[in-house]
Amino acid sequence: MPSTMEVKCERDDCDLDMFENHYTYDVPEDHSVEDLSCPYCGESDLTEIEV
Repeated sequence: MPSTMEVKCERDDCDLDMFENHYTYDVPEDHSVEDLSCPYCGESDLTEIEV
């Protein structure tokens, strides 16, 4: 099953509390949260939420 990553934006001025990425099987092994940007504010100050 493809992986899922829950991510939160760390910027104080961003109103998005978290979002979830659903991946296909084609995601490169070295893909990480550093490759993403916030869909709300566009910044890349993100942290993966460990569940």
